[in-house]
Amino acid sequence: MALASGVLPSAQQLPSEPPKQFGTSITGAFEGWFDNPDGSHSFLVGYLNRNRAQELDIPIGPDNLIEPGGPDMGQPTHFLPGRQWGMFVVTVPKEFNDRQRLTWTIVANGQSTSIPLRLHRDYVLSPFVDVSGNTPAVVRFEEHGPTMQGPIGTVAKAIARTTSLSAPLPLTLWVTDDMKYTSGTGAPMTRPRPAVTLTWSKFRGPAAVTFDKPKPEVEKLEGGGAAFSGKAATNARFAQPGDYILHVTANDYSGVGGGGFQCCWTTAMVKVSVTP
Repeated sequence: MALASGVLPSAQQLPSEPPKQFGTSITGAFEGWFDNPDGSHSFLVGYLNRNRAQELDIPIGPDNLIEPGGPDMGQPTHFLPGRQWGMFVVTVPKEFNDRQRLTWTIVANGQSTSIPLRLHRDYVLSPFVDVSGNTPAVVRFEEHGPTMQGPIGTVAKAIARTTSLSAPLPLTLWVTDDMKYTSGTGAPMTRPRPAVTLTWSKFRGPAAVTFDKPKPEVEKLEGGGAAFSGKAATNARFAQPGDYILHVTANDYSGVGGGGFQCCWTTAMVKVSVTP
């Protein structure tokens, strides 16, 4: 069963507490799960930060943990305002069954929330291809380098970079996409939109990160053998030395959260060591 064929805001019912500017809660969002070729399973997870004007840093520990097996299972420690779809995956072995579960607990502004991650048969995803044959954008950090496709970004597989406080870190992505478009009603696209949009953000780190262009324009390139080929660049600057994880999401025509279809977007992460 693939939920890519229908709209599903989240696999668990998010509490309906209204958003505020500051001082309210963050809830993890279990988008669903999918099988991997080796028989293991991956939970796709995002979150809802109800603080419209408050980004929060919550270190791994009693206020930000996934158990059993954690507390650190690759979740963010920096939380952006609003609904953030499918930011990371948690992979469990093939022996993990539908009677087991993981629990992600977040304590923000003194308010605690917990969500279960489980292999419920109603929440099977198809994040790599939807019912129309649409697939996520493919991204590379080098023009002819390894490819990444789908919401599979993890801290463990983040590419490594080094920079200093005095030198901005250049971040360049090469992107291809099939330029297919899906809507819930089958209606055509009503207005032009970019084939691929990128969003950079801080995922973990000891201090602020600023991007020259957090949503850099993807410049179309000729050739490349795909329906769309493009390139986008930005720079990241860091307020303090230390180890950081940066996160990028590449959305295709489907838009944020796949337009509710859980397909088709790609995530990737960059581990940055910042020296004084």
